[in-house]
Amino acid sequence: MPRLLSSRLASSQKPATALTRLRPTTHNVASVYESGALAARRPLSSATLSRAPGILRPNSATWSRRRDWPFGSNAIHNLPAVRHASFARAIPNLAMKLIRVPAMFGAAMIGGVAYLQYQAAQAGTYAVDMFGKAKDGVTGAATGFLEGAGSMFEQLGRGWDQTKEDVGGVGTGIQMPQWMKDIYEGRAGQEEGGSGGSGGPNEPKQSKVGPMGAGAATAGAFALAADGEEDTRSDDVAARDDQMMMLTRKMIEIRSLLQTIGQSESLTLPSIVVVGSQSSGKSSVLEAIVGHEFLPKGSNMVTRRPIELTLVNTPKAQAEYGEFPALGLGKITDFSQIQKTLTDLNLAVPEADCVSDDPIQLRIYSPNVPDLSLIDLPGYIQVEAFDQPTELKTKIQALCDKYIQPPNVILAISAADVDLANSTALRASRRVDPRGERTIGVITKMDLVDPVRGAQMLTDKNYPLRLGYVGVVCKVPRDTKSLFSRGSANITSAITKNESAYFNAHPDTFGLGSEVTTGTPSLRKKLMHVLESTMSASLATTSEAIHHELAEATYEFKVQYNERPLSAESYLAESLDAFKHAFKGFSETFGRKEVREIVKGELDQQVLNLLAQRYWNRPVESLRPVDQLSEGVTEPLESLPKADPENPLWHLKLDASTSTLTKLGIGRLATTITAQALQDSVRSLVQGSTFSAHPFAVQAISQASESILQDLSYDTSDELEICVKPYKYRVEVSPDEWKRGRVNITSVLQDELKHCESANKALEDQLGGRRKAKDVVSFIDRVRKGEVVLEGDGVGGAGGFSAALLQKGREALFLRDRNDNLRMRLAAIKSRQCANPANKYYCPEVFLDAVADKLTSTADLFLDAELLSKFYYQFPRKLEREFRELDESTVERFAREDPKIRRHLDVVRRKELLERVLKEMEGLRQLEMREKRSSSRGTQTEDMVGGRRKRGWGIF
Repeated sequence: MPRLLSSRLASSQKPATALTRLRPTTHNVASVYESGALAARRPLSSATLSRAPGILRPNSATWSRRRDWPFGSNAIHNLPAVRHASFARAIPNLAMKLIRVPAMFGAAMIGGVAYLQYQAAQAGTYAVDMFGKAKDGVTGAATGFLEGAGSMFEQLGRGWDQTKEDVGGVGTGIQMPQWMKDIYEGRAGQEEGGSGGSGGPNEPKQSKVGPMGAGAATAGAFALAADGEEDTRSDDVAARDDQMMMLTRKMIEIRSLLQTIGQSESLTLPSIVVVGSQSSGKSSVLEAIVGHEFLPKGSNMVTRRPIELTLVNTPKAQAEYGEFPALGLGKITDFSQIQKTLTDLNLAVPEADCVSDDPIQLRIYSPNVPDLSLIDLPGYIQVEAFDQPTELKTKIQALCDKYIQPPNVILAISAADVDLANSTALRASRRVDPRGERTIGVITKMDLVDPVRGAQMLTDKNYPLRLGYVGVVCKVPRDTKSLFSRGSANITSAITKNESAYFNAHPDTFGLGSEVTTGTPSLRKKLMHVLESTMSASLATTSEAIHHELAEATYEFKVQYNERPLSAESYLAESLDAFKHAFKGFSETFGRKEVREIVKGELDQQVLNLLAQRYWNRPVESLRPVDQLSEGVTEPLESLPKADPENPLWHLKLDASTSTLTKLGIGRLATTITAQALQDSVRSLVQGSTFSAHPFAVQAISQASESILQDLSYDTSDELEICVKPYKYRVEVSPDEWKRGRVNITSVLQDELKHCESANKALEDQLGGRRKAKDVVSFIDRVRKGEVVLEGDGVGGAGGFSAALLQKGREALFLRDRNDNLRMRLAAIKSRQCANPANKYYCPEVFLDAVADKLTSTADLFLDAELLSKFYYQFPRKLEREFRELDESTVERFAREDPKIRRHLDVVRRKELLERVLKEMEGLRQLEMREKRSSSRGTQTEDMVGGRRKRGWGIF
């Protein structure tokens, strides 16, 4: 019969529509992006200008393909892929031909053909499975192909025989299959998604869960759908568990919000605090609940800080990951990395401090965890080790006592191989919970004791707990330990199967008829129900405290801040607007006039330096006689008014000074000092604004202005240098320019004279008075005239004066001569000789000042147009762009740098959080009202804590 079927299939197909062969193609595209790096810029400072020869110079796709298989072959051992023939197109034509045939016979024929197609599809699927098995086999491709092909034809033969029997039975009184009745009666087409292959004997059963998907979330969270086990809960219980999980999740969210508010113990909702000795298996219990090994482990005491663990059930997500909210590390999918982070955070506590009460916040998101709020604490110890502080035991006990206070639920972990009378966890819980009303006992390592003994511990009456005991075996089987230790797989299924194997092996002790509770799934469910019940009991009291805190926050917000809303973003925007307004006012007052004053003042100093170097006296550096010094001065300055007009000495001095002034690099100098003045003005504006209390903002604004000025200075200095280039070769001074230079240099020399007199007076005070200074200067004059001969140039002192006094005396002599020269030159400038520009060699001071004025006029015009205008346009926009691109955390940190603003933000944030918490609680109230309405229509829910039945939740 298989041979007959194969021949019919071969004859019924055309060459163009023969069994197609699959040809897989793969396209992988990789994109390569290139990024540029910004050149680093040196800061704008006077030190940089003094060192650098120039001003503000800056420091210096591929396609991958996978090899295609040859045409006509597929990816599995190059075997031909057989596709069964489809009769779907022939069914309508066959039905039209059978219109005249009795309805029963026609329907039977259609059903038979459809069933034949179904059997062929099953055979094809079976063949593909066999080919897959042959691929993974070790024996080779040829043997696998023969076995797969033989099984395929055998399956086709069985399918053909079964089809004949079923189709033949239609007319012989044999019972028609239900799916064929559905086709005949027209019901199959009414089902959504029906096809030729639907309705077969292997069709999956439909779930009986309600439209809300009751039990879908809690089945994975409670580990009720482990391998080899089924969820035996009823629909009502599953729906109640889902509702309870939603309720608990809402309350955990409220608890997280209340933690951020803080400042009051009444604003707290309970958590489950895990306590136990270091060898009780506490970490194994938590890892069994989470399904991953993530807690720190080590030979010595590793857990030194509380770990606030929040489990969040994500039923629609496939990935499992953890987050450290306080660290901002993002989603961590590798649980070994979570373990390493926890270890580092705990070991950061020095051994001298033993333990710390600063908690570590960790959130784990997974579809396999229930919504829980757990706190893991350091394990109790009995005796301190030789390398541990003597107060370690006391500090651990004090830390645990802080967390196990009401209303928190206590999860007391005890090992089965230790008598409960010696359980440190139970002893600690009885101190704060003597009646055992909020303590859950967990007995670990149940497989290490006799089953009867283990059951007796779970029903112990000497240490009764209202919430009871749960026995668990949380160790991971050895054959999978190496895999799970890498944090790459979930260990819930392995632990559940291991526990089930142990407890099911003793049905008389741990079976359904016993009164004990065992297994990690039961522990998960109990923790969920107890936390939900405890949070619900505390919610009403917490609601009153929230209303009280909100009233206080509202009053403070109204009285102290006049109900003015404030956020970090609005404060930054207001501060930036105020600074931009101040900067606009500065730009209106700092223009060409101010630039001219700055540049002219710098050039006046350069003129004084040139006069001092070529005309005036130099500092007295030696006590040798004047005739032994080679100072390069052939004629004194006193002879200048009566000198020969053709004397080359004075011509050379003036021409050299003028060349030095014009070739000084006026472009670089003027641009630099103007940019520095702008930078100083910006810093002054920042110090006078609200930004002064924010170091981050001060730095950001300074860097923005410096960056713009650097970019503008490059081109401006070069272009300005080109503009003043004609003055480097020839300078003509008009009478008006000479007149202005004469007036200006007089003022400059008078100021210089005042500075010299002030310096001379300060030096006389250092020498011990005018009389003492006069004596020292007189002695030095005699030495320089040759009247007194010194040995060793007065290094060890001379004439009854110390070397330090002689040094001060030389400075005083220099200032005296400078004063005399300045008075003499002031008199010369005011004389009739210096009124004529033609006498420029007799009046070098006036000529140099006129040249400096011409350079200044060119520079201030160019700087005003190129530097100031562009800076005033770019700077506010750059600030706006940079501050707008700041992230939320930076903006928040910026606003909180100001103590007053920080207090205002705290009040606003506290008020908003309290209002949000009340809104969430109102949502819970509405959920309760809907549950009550549902209960009034006859739907009752069961309270899993205590086994009682009630209507609704009864939160408020």
